[in-house]
Order: sequence, then C-alpha cells, then structure tokens
Amino acid sequence: MVTVTGVEPGSRAAHAGIEPGDRLISINGHEIGDILDYRFFETERELRLVLSRGDKEYRLELVKPRYAGLGLEFESYLMDRERSCRNKCVFCFIDQLPKGMRETLYFKDDDDRLSFLFGNYITLTNIDDREVDRILQMHISPINVSVHTMDPELRCRMMNNRFAGESLRHLYRLAKGGVGLNCQIVLCPGLNDGEALEFTLGELCGLEGSLQSVACVPVGLTRYREGLYPLTAFDRETANEALDIIERWGDICKAQRGARTVYASDELYILAGRELPPLEFYEDFPQIENGVGMLRDLEDSFMWAMEEAGDLTLSSPRRVTIPTGECGFEFLNKMLDVLRDRCHNLSIDLVPVRNDFFGGTVNVTGLLTGGDICAKLAGRELGDAVLIANNMLRAGEDVFLDDMTLSELSERLGVTAVRVGGSGEDLFAAVMGIERTDGAGHDPYEYKSWEV
Repeated sequence: MVTVTGVEPGSRAAHAGIEPGDRLISINGHEIGDILDYRFFETERELRLVLSRGDKEYRLELVKPRYAGLGLEFESYLMDRERSCRNKCVFCFIDQLPKGMRETLYFKDDDDRLSFLFGNYITLTNIDDREVDRILQMHISPINVSVHTMDPELRCRMMNNRFAGESLRHLYRLAKGGVGLNCQIVLCPGLNDGEALEFTLGELCGLEGSLQSVACVPVGLTRYREGLYPLTAFDRETANEALDIIERWGDICKAQRGARTVYASDELYILAGRELPPLEFYEDFPQIENGVGMLRDLEDSFMWAMEEAGDLTLSSPRRVTIPTGECGFEFLNKMLDVLRDRCHNLSIDLVPVRNDFFGGTVNVTGLLTGGDICAKLAGRELGDAVLIANNMLRAGEDVFLDDMTLSELSERLGVTAVRVGGSGEDLFAAVMGIERTDGAGHDPYEYKSWEV
C-alpha cells in the first residue's frame, strides 16, 4: 500500500476521481509496494484498482491504451525508504570520509530498484530469491552489479559479509534468466588483482550473452583510514600488470563475441603511464559512468564542437582558469593546446589541484573540494572566469563536498565561478564564453563529466 501525493491534471487517474492522500493497495490483484510494482502493473490495458480513502476502501475499473500511464504521483521514486548497504567492504570510500560532513554523504545505498532507475551499482547481498523472482518476472534489465571478485571466499573477506559469496548465486540466476548485467570491479592490489582477477573475468565472461560490460577501477584511498584494512594503492608496475590482464580478456571477448566487454578505467591507464586507447576501442562506451573512455569521449566532442564553430576569432581577449584533478591533467592540457593554437587571443590556464582534503592520494576531479581549489588559486591571475566541472558539485546543487557553495568560491576568489556541463561541447562553449541554451550539463542524473 502506497500513498498518492499528486494526480496529474487531465490524466486517467484524475478522470477516475483518485485524489491526493488516497492509498493505492493493488492493481489487478497485485499488491503495490514500490515504484517497480506500480510501473510494471500499470502498463496493462484493463486495470482493476483497489484504493482506500480515510478508513474506507473503494475499487475502480479502467480501460486505457496498453503501456499508457495512470498519472499518479508519489512522494519519492521508491515509495518507501532506500535499502542501505549491509557490507563493510575493505575499500569502501564512505568509510574513508572525515567526520562532520553532511549526513547524506554517509548513506550507503544497495538498492536494486535504484540500479534499474538510475544506474546505481548493487552487491546482491541485500536481495533474496523472492526479489530475484520479481526482477525476472518484470524483465528488469540491465542490472548493475558490484562484483569485485567471483571467488566466494574472497568476496566474503573483501566485503566483510559472510553471505557475500553465497549471494553470487543471484548473479547466475539473473544471467540464466536473460537479464543484462553491467559489472564493476574495484581492484585492490594484493587482494583481487593478479590470479584472482583472471578467475573473476573468466567466470564473468562465462555468463556469455547476459554479460554486457565489465569495468575495472583502481581503489581510491584517503588519509582517513584509521582502523581500516591495510590497503595499498596501485603504482606504475601493479597498474600495468592489471591492465595486461584486463586488455587480454577484452581481446578474448572481442574475438569470441564481437564486443570488447571488459574495460579498465581511464585512471588505471594514467597510473600505469600508458597512453589511453583510441576512441573506437570503447565501442558504444558502456561503462563511461565508471570513468571508462570518459577522456576520449570528452576529447571527441570537444574537437567536434571546435570544428563546428568554424571561425574562432574572439572580439576581445579572453582568459579562463580551469582547476582540475591531477589524474587527467596532462591529457586535458594537450587537448586544450589545440584550441590555444587556433585561438590566439584566448588564454586557458589549466591548474592541477592537489586534493589535500583527502590526503593527496585521491587525484580525480570529481572529489576536489572548494577549499583545496581556493588554496591553489589564491593570488593567481584568474581572468574572466573560473570553470568548475559539473561532477565536483552535488547533483542539482552548487555545493562542493566540503559544503562550500559555488557563490562562496566566487566571492573568495574575486571572480565568477561557472558550473560547466558534462560534455566536450559544454567545455568548449564555457572556455569560449558562448552561451548554451539547451540546458546541457544540468541534468541531476547525468553521469558523464569532463574529467576522470
């Protein structure tokens, strides 16, 4: 039973007399407990609804086009509380956050419904056979799974959950049922790399058609690890060893399935000191939200926007400053050099910012804080604007991880700080001072960003 909070004007629900505050009990005899139940069962052409208003129950029968919506609105997408994670993973980034940050940053979700709705990754330790039955019945696909290892014993150890190994049976059931699977592996040197990684990729590739993609990303470590498992970060040697395994399995998949399927994140290539693969290597970019091919995609759309612009002459000199993480600095700087060479009255100062907030060991742009940016840019000639990557800020809000706002950053630096959308076109427009009117880059559920 879920409470209706709104009814779309002119909708079928409105014409049927359903009102905000009514409680939806069932559709065609199926109890409604969350958004997946509602979205699945409302698609039928003939509907028998059971609702209640106050302490009285009432029934409605509706006929509508198949797949057309009813027009009911609810308090949240899920209709009930998010399911929190039951694991205590040795690599969990949330456990490495300092105290005193905003409460929402400490919530660990592990909800299969969020996986379907927004692409969140789940561990499968939070669902049971009944939930798997429902996924199969509703043909929910794809599901994004944080696998980390296919070795049951090692998975229990890495996730500090004695059921973590057993829960892999859900993965096999989903694959057998034809559910598409996108998998993520957080690689920890000395734990799930090397032979363990070979085994994991072999098992995953054995899922054949259901396996859509695998992303291998290096563990991120902060200075706030007191009392936690003693992990080590990747160095050049271990990163290269991991890449050799990942690329070999990608080649195997390419030969056997016609698709690469298995990928490493851009960050792993940078740690290894290797050049990023070419654009076509990433095919349709199935794991870009995990930083796989993100820089190549950015480069491609940036160069496209530059070519489309044609004449790059500015009416007056322009200077912008772009703070970025240390990880992708060299790649971005080379990309921007092409524009610098073609637009001679444009000055672009790309500034690598050390992440002192997390201890200097985290070097991706999305985890930079307003405080570290201020410290790095203080006293510099910043020009007309400071450009801030969309993924540095909270979804839907102009707030950094340390709770500094974009307006506060502007005030401290004495220059306008501008939030830049997630594509290369957005970055090009912001650098050139071109207004974009299509709203690009402001979707709160956009995963792409212009830095790894």
